[in-house]
Amino acid sequence: MENRDKSIVFIGFMGVGKTTIGKIVASKLNRDFIDIDEVIEKEYHMPVSKIFTEFGETEFRDREKSLIANLAKQPQKVISVGGGAFLQEEIREICLESCIVIFIELSLEAWKDRLGLIIDSRPVLKGKSVEEMEELFNKRQDIYINHHLKISTDSKDANEIADQIIVELHSI
Repeated sequence: MENRDKSIVFIGFMGVGKTTIGKIVASKLNRDFIDIDEVIEKEYHMPVSKIFTEFGETEFRDREKSLIANLAKQPQKVISVGGGAFLQEEIREICLESCIVIFIELSLEAWKDRLGLIIDSRPVLKGKSVEEMEELFNKRQDIYINHHLKISTDSKDANEIADQIIVELHSI
């Protein structure tokens, strides 16, 4: 599949704006947008936090992997994966091989400014101290180094970021 037909996958830590930016990019490129967490929530008729509680993280991760593996092979989609999806080596390999993977990078300081908006909907953050969240943030950065394009988003709005992505996609 040629690069212009490959699906685009957004990766990055939870709350960095993958869904917001992904929807704008999909609209500008006239592609379907898929948020993996939203699809799973619709299937289970409950939020991810409740899926984690009732069925466990393993079941959620298995469904996540199956869904991403299927969608990554389809052309011209824009896909937002959960912050922990790339922890699974198989998901990383499928996405890097079949798609254009874009890492949405946000500094820890800017991410902490958003914490109040995201904490209740992120089961991985439940019950963690700020120090533990920082440790998780920093640890996860190692898995996000696997990408085709990195976009730093500090001090930029979502439309500006989407426009930058579209311009940079032409050079890949």
